[in-house]
Amino acid sequence: MTEAARSPTLRGAALALTAFGIYATHDVVIKFLGASFSPFQIIFFSTLFGFPVVTFMLMHDPEPGNLRPRHPWWTALRTFAAVATAASAFYAFSSLPLAEVYAIIFASPLLITILAVPILGERVGWRRSLAVGVGLIGVIVVLRPGATQFELGHLAALTAAICSAVAAVIMRKIGRDERSAVLLLYPMMANFVVMGCAMPFVYEPVSGLHLGGFAAIAVLGFLGALFHIAAYRTAPAVVVAPMQYSQILWAVAYGAFFFGETPARNTAIGAGIIIASGLYVVFREGGSTASRTTPVLRTQTRYLLGTVPRIGALRRIWRRNRTAADRAPTT
Repeated sequence: MTEAARSPTLRGAALALTAFGIYATHDVVIKFLGASFSPFQIIFFSTLFGFPVVTFMLMHDPEPGNLRPRHPWWTALRTFAAVATAASAFYAFSSLPLAEVYAIIFASPLLITILAVPILGERVGWRRSLAVGVGLIGVIVVLRPGATQFELGHLAALTAAICSAVAAVIMRKIGRDERSAVLLLYPMMANFVVMGCAMPFVYEPVSGLHLGGFAAIAVLGFLGALFHIAAYRTAPAVVVAPMQYSQILWAVAYGAFFFGETPARNTAIGAGIIIASGLYVVFREGGSTASRTTPVLRTQTRYLLGTVPRIGALRRIWRRNRTAADRAPTT
């Protein structure tokens, strides 16, 4: 690799590592707030604080059109999956050790590969199929059915992984046709309305410090998304995508420092299996020229859909803004 090629690659990897470090910090704030508040209340306030950020961004979106989806049923299913993902992930982070949650959620790219077969018509060869199977065995190792007590938090983490995979594959199916504003706002509005309906039953008094925590979730999510975009603009997806697994290191460090958590042996072994399988799938897709779609690499999703702006939508708005600026007449 030449020096000219190496520099963008290293810069893109560094930007991706920064993005996932910010995301991990975002998840720590969720865990702190989860000790005092229901996931519904955390999602409601973090979404509320996220609206101004997304609104200012959309004000600069030059794409004409309305906010009616072109694929209403797929959009509705994706929105439902986004709400379920956010609620499940927030609950999982509130009730389980950070490393354990990440280990389970890391199965999402493997599930994307499975769902891409019926929804996208993706052809998955025996090597990727074997990698997916091994990765799912890793999930079983983390959960250790029969050896440890299966808690509601484990079910929530599994639900988050499955629903985020569903939303991601639907995104690959309709993303080229739908406006970025639709893709951003529908999950946010759904989270706001659904969690708002739950507020009378779960509301706890909020202090100024707590409000700062809710705002931090929105800001950290947006900052992470910006670094994530910059990483994909700088380096190939096959370089950026594997960086998501660095979050397990942040989880171990944050968990030990803030919460006194030590990953169990089965969590470490299972996470290693899942990460190795995910890396194989990513590199296999990155080097493949036969496949028309690469769901893991091109579905640049964040599992907390609806509270963190979707990477692909932000990239399209960014790209259109730059195109509009280039076309603008100069004086």
